[in-house]
Amino acid sequence: MDTMNAWALTEAGPIDTNPLSYERKPIPRPGAGELLVRVNACGVCRTDLHVSEGDLAPHRARVTPGHEIVSTVVELGAEVSDLSVGDKVGVAWLRQTCGTCRYCRRGAENLCPYSQYTGWDDDGGYAEYCTVPAAFAYRLPGGYDDVELAPLLCAGIIGYRALKRASLPQGGRLGIYGFGGSAHLTAQVALAQGATVHVMTRGAQAQQLALDLGAASAAGAYDAPPEPLDSAILFAPVGDLVPVALRALDRGGILSIAGIHLSDVPILNYEREMFYEREIRSVTANTRADGEAFLRFAADHHLRVTTHEYPLAQAQQALKDLKAGRFDGAAVLTS
Repeated sequence: MDTMNAWALTEAGPIDTNPLSYERKPIPRPGAGELLVRVNACGVCRTDLHVSEGDLAPHRARVTPGHEIVSTVVELGAEVSDLSVGDKVGVAWLRQTCGTCRYCRRGAENLCPYSQYTGWDDDGGYAEYCTVPAAFAYRLPGGYDDVELAPLLCAGIIGYRALKRASLPQGGRLGIYGFGGSAHLTAQVALAQGATVHVMTRGAQAQQLALDLGAASAAGAYDAPPEPLDSAILFAPVGDLVPVALRALDRGGILSIAGIHLSDVPILNYEREMFYEREIRSVTANTRADGEAFLRFAADHHLRVTTHEYPLAQAQQALKDLKAGRFDGAAVLTS
């Protein structure tokens, strides 16, 4: 069989206009340093929605989205020697970096100007097969099934980096704005590290999940937390929430913005929102070291991964449901 079922982005636009097409595409061939993998499960990430709707301009014509991929190796490139056919590997957002620029050399490969991304620069996991450079494939922790593993590969990893960027002090008070696939995993990491977590998000279902996972409070996205925050993470791609989160910070607090896309931020009032050494930090992808550290944490601290399964053929509906906030946790496509 030389072709596979896969989604392709035909023309970026609002997800309700069905910008994706479900079709037969050629099964890709692995390059010398790559793996061909069979997709077992693929998480549905908000970044996929941004690519599909054109918030992030597609880098490849008719690209197949998807970058939270749990897969099985079916073919090795000629230069791959440390993996075998039949191995289970994870494929994540960061697909390739140059390895030689000043950012790569100093351990900040997420800032590489030549970086490439799964489901944006090259076809991803909304398909039956895809390729990945072997050096960017992850070994996966035990104790999880394929559906549970999928959200760990972006939602988990990027949330882990966002928490790192937030510089939460030991035993500190963390605010989380938005509570989807990434946030519900990050909250568990913070709680395991001894933090007090307050969640501000839309939807009673998401608020109840936050409380069930151990959050000290859960309220509306624009509500004030019950106490000042040492750190906050903004997961919702809503620029209007930036001043809201900054006002919730204690003196010296840090706001980490986790998303790759954010709507416009209102003009900030310096005295109300930035004074007393409050900071804003962006999060740009992740390094492989971040991903490996998070997956080790997930191996040592079993995370409750809230998922909703969709068959591959319903990927576009999953994106519509994601945009509408129709589920808590994360959606995952299965073949």
